[in-house]
Amino acid sequence: MKFSKLILALALVSFVGVGVAQSEPGKEKDPLGPRVPADDMEEAKEWTNPFKPTPENIARGKALYNGKATCFTCHGNEGKGDGVAGAALDPGPRDFTNKGLSAKTDGEFMYVIQNGIEGTGMISYSPGIVTEEEAALILLFERSLHK
Repeated sequence: MKFSKLILALALVSFVGVGVAQSEPGKEKDPLGPRVPADDMEEAKEWTNPFKPTPENIARGKALYNGKATCFTCHGNEGKGDGVAGAALDPGPRDFTNKGLSAKTDGEFMYVIQNGIEGTGMISYSPGIVTEEEAALILLFERSLHK
């Protein structure tokens, strides 16, 4: 099962046209920089997570992150940006253990899950791969990593 998820992640990387990096593969550039376009920032910041960060909800988010959503293939099992598929991306995937990410709103994280990030390997995941409800749970797990 894990092998098929790795194949899926590598196929996604190829599909979005992100090849082997020209500089430092796997390294996130400007980790605390904005990921939401300025025109969408106000609306993104208004979104609030309908789920509370309970241990149960964080565990559900982790299961989705490491399962159905296949986030681990790029971001790594513990969210350090060190997943196997992420090693070839330029810029590299986000390291969710960066404490500076606490300044980002839930809406900024949700925007990225829903819309991806142009010019990176981060594709749109919601609603095609995960529902908005599942994305909100994944977000709780990601948040738990940088606190």
